[in-house]
Amino acid sequence: MALHTSNRGRAGLAIGALGVSALLLAGCAGASTGTDGGSASGDPIIVGTTDKVTTLDPAGSYDNGSLAVQTQVFPYLVNTDYNSTEVVPDLAESAEFTAPNEYTVTLPAGLKWANGNDLTSSDVKFSFDRNVAIADPNGASSLLYNLDSVEAPDDTTVVFTLKTDNDQVFPFILTSFPGAIVDEEVFSADAITPDQEIVDANAFGGPYAITSWDFNKAVEFTPNESYEGLLSAAENSGVILSYFAESSNLKLAVQEGDVDVAYRSLSATDVDDLSGNDKVKVVDGPGGEIRYIVFNFNTQPYGATTADADAAKALAVRQAAADLVDRDTIAEQVYKGTYTPLYSYVPEGFAGATEALKGLYGDGEGGPDAAKAKATLEAAGVTTPVELNLQYSPDHYGPSSGDEYALIKQQLEADGLFTVNLQSTEWVQYSKDRTADVYPAYQLGWFPDYSDADNYLAPFFLQENFLGNHYDNAEVNDLILQQAVETDPATRTADIEKIQELVAGDLSTLPLLQGAQVAVTGADVNGVTLDASFKLRFAPITK
Repeated sequence: MALHTSNRGRAGLAIGALGVSALLLAGCAGASTGTDGGSASGDPIIVGTTDKVTTLDPAGSYDNGSLAVQTQVFPYLVNTDYNSTEVVPDLAESAEFTAPNEYTVTLPAGLKWANGNDLTSSDVKFSFDRNVAIADPNGASSLLYNLDSVEAPDDTTVVFTLKTDNDQVFPFILTSFPGAIVDEEVFSADAITPDQEIVDANAFGGPYAITSWDFNKAVEFTPNESYEGLLSAAENSGVILSYFAESSNLKLAVQEGDVDVAYRSLSATDVDDLSGNDKVKVVDGPGGEIRYIVFNFNTQPYGATTADADAAKALAVRQAAADLVDRDTIAEQVYKGTYTPLYSYVPEGFAGATEALKGLYGDGEGGPDAAKAKATLEAAGVTTPVELNLQYSPDHYGPSSGDEYALIKQQLEADGLFTVNLQSTEWVQYSKDRTADVYPAYQLGWFPDYSDADNYLAPFFLQENFLGNHYDNAEVNDLILQQAVETDPATRTADIEKIQELVAGDLSTLPLLQGAQVAVTGADVNGVTLDASFKLRFAPITK
């Protein structure tokens, strides 16, 4: 999820209670009867965020800001209930393996989109076929690597045929980005559909429909009376999602009661300050978010397409960076302990998690070692200082990203081994540039799509992955495919551990930190659940 975090912003936005209330009341005046009216009750809710949306079309996004909207408005065949990691039917009546390589879903008859169009198995087939065909570099089609074909033999039956038997993660994938079902009468089969076209067509089938869309400024949601799925009907009469450019403004808004829920991303200092304020409540959720540096194997120093390409020297540069980073200092100085050091690719708490990087790099105990970094570079014949262009997004991964990367620059340069050219780009452009080989090394974060170690491996390290950083290790690729279909838990765990060991040697990415979920709400707000689904769902929120 990409993470996955994203920030939507209006420059200097500080929404006053009167302005937001007026907007909300104007949009929800007819909300007592759902999309054309609905039956939802309760006060309207205002949610504030700095997470930006890439696109409303599920085929074109793989970031948490986009998912935060999509999970409210698009239907999913299967899902996870609140506080559960078990995959259960959502839109579907039933979903099960009917053969080792066949996953069959049965839909209820008579389903409708919010616009009145029939919602049938044909829409489901269309949704998956277009996602694979479009293969947008910022989308999540890479998660469908084991999907061979989708058939709709009748209006209520869908059969997914998989390339290999006994896929342990395919049902989880259906709960995440590529699992969103779209209206085939509205969406393009071979291109990303513009946001406003989707909104104008009312092409929604989740708990809410969108009745107003102001890109990266505000989204207005109204309960969808046509929704038939796992989640209970919305307990509020509508939601306004308002986007802030600065977390300081978001903090002020929730503190003053101008927003009811502040979710992604307040600074660690802001959360600490608000925790002592009796006007608000701090809500914590399980961890799973990670922060890391991506190396582009083509354009990094000595990368494959550079003038002085040398794979051994390129690896030494990545290894030296791993020797020099001081995760403890970043976690404490920048994040006040709300993040903890991460020494591998699968974070603590997931089956198969290791600390593969800890013994390989730095002082062997998690700390930095400049002498070791220097020796690594010298042994490979690398001239120092190494010039490294390092990019980060100031709006996408929270307000402390600037401090985090300034400290990383300081750590890499401290002993004269690197000269770091630190630059920043707003997320909307950043998300395009990073897959176009613009950045030799760059910041990313990840908010998991589903609660399984596979979600920290397949999206990153398969030969066709969402990073697009040209990493290619056939043994890693085969092991990822192997663990996904391994039915013996012990063998699967061993495979996951081996993958981390191999990638730690290659350093496709450099893991830095692991963190938890945090939201801040008004004292009178209830129903905010930050659970193992890693999704903030609006339907149960009341005040």
